[in-house]
This record gives sequence, C-alpha cells and structure tokens, in this order.
Amino acid sequence: MPKITRDQVRVPVDVLPESREIYIDNYMKATRGTGRLMLFACDQKIEHLNKDFYGEGIHPEDADPEHLFQIGDQGVIGVLAGQRGLIAQYAADYPQINYLVKMNSKTNLVKTAQEDPYSPQLTSLDAVLAMRDAGVNIVGLGYTIYLGSEYESTMLAEAGELIAQAHAAGLLVVLWIYPRGKAVTAEKDPDLIAGAAGVALCLGADFVKVNPPTDGNGKTSAENLAVASTAAGRCGLVCAGGSKADAQVFLQQLHDQIVIGGACGNATGRNIHMRSTEEAVRLTKAISAITLADYSVEDALAVFNGEKEFAL
Repeated sequence: MPKITRDQVRVPVDVLPESREIYIDNYMKATRGTGRLMLFACDQKIEHLNKDFYGEGIHPEDADPEHLFQIGDQGVIGVLAGQRGLIAQYAADYPQINYLVKMNSKTNLVKTAQEDPYSPQLTSLDAVLAMRDAGVNIVGLGYTIYLGSEYESTMLAEAGELIAQAHAAGLLVVLWIYPRGKAVTAEKDPDLIAGAAGVALCLGADFVKVNPPTDGNGKTSAENLAVASTAAGRCGLVCAGGSKADAQVFLQQLHDQIVIGGACGNATGRNIHMRSTEEAVRLTKAISAITLADYSVEDALAVFNGEKEFAL
C-alpha cells in the first residue's frame, strides 16, 4: 500500500507560509495519506441534469440527492466533489466527508454546434472560505476548462487566478480539462489529452481530471495515458470514470490506467452513484483498493463482491 508522510508532500511555493500546514492537512486527507486521489464526482446534477439520476438502468435510490452523501459517508473515498450549494445543504449531516467544491458548471443543453462551451464560475472563493470557517470540511476546489473553445482564454484566466488564491488559503485544486469546441475534431486524441495535462501543470493545479485517451500512435489507451501522465509532471493525473459499466471491466480499466498509464488516481461519478447505496459503497471500496492500496483486479473484484474486506 503506497503511503506518504507529511514531510513528503510537495507544497507549491504559492501556498502562503501561514497556510502550509493547512495545505498539508488537506493533501493528506484528500489522498488518504497515499498521494493518490479517489475523487467521487457528484457534480452531474448541473452538468447532465436529471438523466444521470433517474431512468432505465439507474437504481431508484439515485433519484434522491442524499444518496450521494450516504455513499460518501459509508464508502471509501478521498473527496466528494460537488457544487457549493449542494454541499451546503447536506454537509451538516455528513461532517466527516472531505469536500471539494466545484466552482464552475454548465448544463449540457447548449451543444457545441450551437455555441462553443463556457463554464462560468458560480460562486466566489470568499463564500467557500466562509463555509470552511463555519466548520465544513472543505479540502479543495475544482474547476472545468474546455480547451479549444473560443472562450478558452477566459476559463484559463479564471482558473489561474483561482488556483493562486486557493493555494494561498491552503486549499488543493483539481482541474477538469476537456478539449471541446468547434476547433476540436477528436476530444480524446492522445496528443490533446497530454496537452491538457501540461496546461494543468502550468496553471499550478494539484491534480487534473482528463478523459482517457483513445488508442492510437501504435499504443493502447493506457500506454497513451502514460505520455499524458509524464506531461503532467508534478500535477497528478486522474481519469474520468465515464458512464456506468460492468464492475469488472471498469476495475480492469482503472488498474491499467494506474499501473500502465501512471495515473495518480481516479475521478468516478456515474459508475458509482447509479447503483444502490449498498452496491455503490462496495464499489467505492473496490476502486479505492486499486487506487489507494495497489490491489489486483481479482482482489478488488472480491472486495466488490463482498468476498474480501477492505478498509483504510
């Protein structure tokens, strides 16, 4: 099981001296003391509206937003990522969860054919820090950038300023970076994914969430991901979990992304929360067994099936 100590946490120099210990605390909490991130993505209620939470193939429990927090509370995760308002409504009942506030969001109603994507910032950092000061266990922020959009420069500027301010206050930052817009012909092109990883590093992010690249250049997706992980440098790269898939298939992909692709974790939403609470909790443990403890796919699947225990 990978473990790091507090003195092994690389603290960016834009973290103010008085916030250094806070940053280290947040990094250790978010990564469960491993340096790897298991991010439970719960921002889709804006991003995808209700289609990810109700309908065919989705467990009825997912219709209730509290389902997300029950999973985060009972399962094994690093952070639960959601918008400020969502967290504000439920955090008092689930104080032990590590929260990452998603600072910008947009719906999927306006398609690229109509207008290039722009995801505006929804709240101020001061509002987030006020929640933290009130006792909410906020360890970091998240922000989405659409590379290739005609609004790319605005999002880059917003993200850069937000990262500087967040670091000064001791918070981590995870960037969601997706190439998307009329100028982008292949959103998961390996070179573009590697480019996105490098952009996140240059903006100062602690982690970057990208889509897994396609096969290409004579390499598998996981092998192409290794190129992106290298490009990310000291910014940890994690992959989006995508739509709901068979647990064994998903766990194999995750294992390859970490072992072959050099990923520093995962960022999974629908694959978890579309299931019943009980099944979703088991899946968080299986995902964390691979992400945080280097379990084999077979052992992680045994955790998911309830045949093997896992706890940190």
